[in-house]
Amino acid sequence: MKKFLTSIPNLLLTFTLCFVLSSCSSTGVKMSESSPWETIQFEDQSNALDIDFIDNNHGFLVGSNRLIMESNDGGKSWEKRSLDIAAEENFRLLDIDFRGSEGWLIGQPSLVMHTTDEGKNWTRLSLGKLPGQPFLVSTVDDGVAELATTSAAIYTTSNSGETWEAKVSDPSEQGGIRDLRRTSNGDYVSVSSLGNFFSTLESGSDTWIAHQRASSKRVQGIGFNPDGNLWMLSRGAEIRFNDDSNDLESWTKPIVPILNGYNYLDMGWDPEGNIWAGGGNGTLIVSKDDGKTWDSDPVASSLPTNFIKIQFLEKDELDDKKGFILGERGYILRWNG
Repeated sequence: MKKFLTSIPNLLLTFTLCFVLSSCSSTGVKMSESSPWETIQFEDQSNALDIDFIDNNHGFLVGSNRLIMESNDGGKSWEKRSLDIAAEENFRLLDIDFRGSEGWLIGQPSLVMHTTDEGKNWTRLSLGKLPGQPFLVSTVDDGVAELATTSAAIYTTSNSGETWEAKVSDPSEQGGIRDLRRTSNGDYVSVSSLGNFFSTLESGSDTWIAHQRASSKRVQGIGFNPDGNLWMLSRGAEIRFNDDSNDLESWTKPIVPILNGYNYLDMGWDPEGNIWAGGGNGTLIVSKDDGKTWDSDPVASSLPTNFIKIQFLEKDELDDKKGFILGERGYILRWNG
């Protein structure tokens, strides 16, 4: 009788796990035999936060502790550069974006810089008092850019930053953001600072539209796939896809490839259409069948870092799509295809 009673908690636990997992798609993950990524480790262990290229060879990388690095060989090697900023100002450089020789660079707290000569010289711009801190910058055309802040406010300039015009009527309704993405045609999606809802802003609109998250678990990140549809990463290492841009309340069942206690932080699609998801403790997985099955990357799994951003760059100035995964403590991965 005692043996039977002590087994009841185990039976309840087994029943609960079976019930929970039945509502998910847990694929299981095996290790790939090879990797399309090569490791680059910087002596400076600041966290890389964004990367962009002007042409096939010339690009810049920015990050925490005023980190800015330049490459002239397609990202194989990098040299540290400096900005004309007072030594006592310690900025977290968040985003850099080029269109031809013109580029924009933003950082926190309250830094916006502009170049028209491929980053040889940068001009610091005065923004005045804005709601929130700079979060994302996009080079739209010659002298034209859009700047988004941590309060989901968006500003546009058409005169190289001399003046800025608010694009959103009431960004304060969003409270604050933890993630924000923009498509090349000007659509935005953001995640609230608490991860309890997400919002969309269509190009040409001045109003954010709030949407319920897909489950009770808080949203880690959200973004657009190459077709313009949304993907969502939630706590508990859950991955979801939305296959109908006209119905943003309809999501696939959660996919949970690995139950290792680490959340995914970003996703990206490589030139071959494979889906990559990266996160904590060297977690980097790939799906070659639209998320049905996943493999773990052998190069990434050996590195003592968290992968925080996956970038595949595709623009008119580049002959081929470039890929980078940005990690913490001086690690990045470069795509070899």
